[in-house]
This record gives sequence, C-alpha cells and structure tokens, in this order.
Amino acid sequence: MTIRLGLQIPNFSYGTPVAELFPAVIAQAQEAQAAGFDTVLLMDHFYQLPGLGEPDEPMLEAYTALGALATATDGIQLSTLVTGNTYRNPTLLAKVITTLDVISAGRAILGIGAGWFELEHQQLGFDFDTFTERFEKLEEALQIIIPMVHGERPTFSGKWYHTESAINEPRFRDHIPVMLGGSGEKKTFRLAARYADHLNLIADIDQLPAKLDVLRQRCAEIDRDPATLETSTLLTVVLDEYDAPSDMGEARGGRAVRGTPDQVAEEIKRRVLDPGIDGVVVNLPTHGYTPGVITKVGEALKPLVDA
Repeated sequence: MTIRLGLQIPNFSYGTPVAELFPAVIAQAQEAQAAGFDTVLLMDHFYQLPGLGEPDEPMLEAYTALGALATATDGIQLSTLVTGNTYRNPTLLAKVITTLDVISAGRAILGIGAGWFELEHQQLGFDFDTFTERFEKLEEALQIIIPMVHGERPTFSGKWYHTESAINEPRFRDHIPVMLGGSGEKKTFRLAARYADHLNLIADIDQLPAKLDVLRQRCAEIDRDPATLETSTLLTVVLDEYDAPSDMGEARGGRAVRGTPDQVAEEIKRRVLDPGIDGVVVNLPTHGYTPGVITKVGEALKPLVDA
C-alpha cells in the first residue's frame, strides 16, 4: 500500500438534483483514476463540516458510497479520511472494511481516527465521551480490528469493547493497510507508530517538518524504523484560473495552496515533499465538481510523486 497522490472528496454540494449527485461522485473518482491519482477518499461524516458548509448540506454515508465506487473503478485505492471510530463497533468496522476489500478486489485502506465532531454525536445519539476516552476507545478498537482483518479470531475484554472469538470471513487478503489521521503528537503519533502503516498529518504546512521530527521520536520509542511508517498530508487546492470563491474557510487556512497548477505543484514540492512527507492528499471544495479540474491537478502533481 502506498498513498502518494490521493483525492479527497469533501462535499457533495454540486447544485444538482439528488438523482445526479452520485453520478458526479463516480465521475470524480473515474477522472482521478485516469489522471494518475492512486487513492480516492471520502469523509466519514453525516453532517457537513464547519469551514466547508452548513450541517444540513448533502453528506453521503462513506462506506455505502465507497462500496458503490468499487464497482465503478478498477485500479484506484478506496478509503476514508478518516473513519470516526466512535460511529461503529470495531467488529462491525472490521466487517465493513473487509467487505469493501472483497468488493474492490484488494483496494481498501482503513483510515481511522478517534472522532471529533461533537454536533454529530450530540444530535445523532453517538457517545462523545472525553478526549482521553475517545483515544482509549480507538486503541482498543485497533486491537480488535487488526487481528480480525488478518483472519484471526480475537477474544478481547477491555474498558470499552468486548469480543469472543470474533469471526471475519470472507477476506480478500491477509492485511488491509491501516492509516491513522490527525496531528496529536502524544496520542495519535504514538498509536500510529504502534499500529499503523500510514499517518495522514492534518496540520498546517508550516508545522509539517516539526511534526515529522516528533513522529520519528515516537517510532524510536518502540524501536520501529520510521521509514516503515508512510506519511501524507491533506491540502486544500484552489486553482486561480477557475475564479473560485474565497469565502470558504478551508480555502484560506494553513493547509490551503492556491495558484495555477504549476504554482501549486511547486509549493507542494518545496513545502511538503522536500521536507520528507511521502505523499499528498488534495481536496478541491471550492470548485464543487468542475470536470477537468481534477485532471489539471493530477497532471501537475503526478510527476512529483513519481520522482
């Protein structure tokens, strides 16, 4: 598994009737595949996020949508950035991600995090708990999910979760890559060093070199070679030539890159890849879905990640 160039689809507000919404998602995934992206990622949310839109804007359930995308694509990896652990029992999530892997013939990646969007939990009835408790749950979940996707039958008795010889069949392969997402140096980085194949750093571009230094320390603490833990970061890309609106919060923050495709590529190379991040995941929320934009971004970035 490797994520060198990923496309995250962060919104489904395309100004179309609902019947035309998912065809637009399929079109984006197929355009990304043709443009050389290696992974398509959806958000695992039920409400739209602050900075991207209002809570009641269209939001598809991630794994239902990914299962459908598996039948509409044939080479690109499929994942979430990232699954909220609090939304599903870990045995259910193990079954969900393994089923996606079967449907996609081995293209699933388990992106997972502790969960953070309190409004969803409050209004939909999910336990939100404290920050510390959510990370306790995440670590317990990883101790259940990883053995289950390996074909083991874990019996686990923790503070939050319990299993007894949990069965998970069928499986397409013996290992589904695990990607953690976040920026927390104490909790997220420690869990990534211990359990993950990949860490997606959700941090401002200026913070990335320092974050990499801390991640290497977390690996050293458990005698893990940091080269075995791949990294990427999530960036919002705004192409000037499309005269995209600038009132969206995600387009103005420290994770946004704006300019022509060549300018965007140069900045990502200099500030993200050259300092040592292995790959990049981009989203394009200000454009909704404008056919051709994904291709332009892919054409500019693919040579960087192939180098």
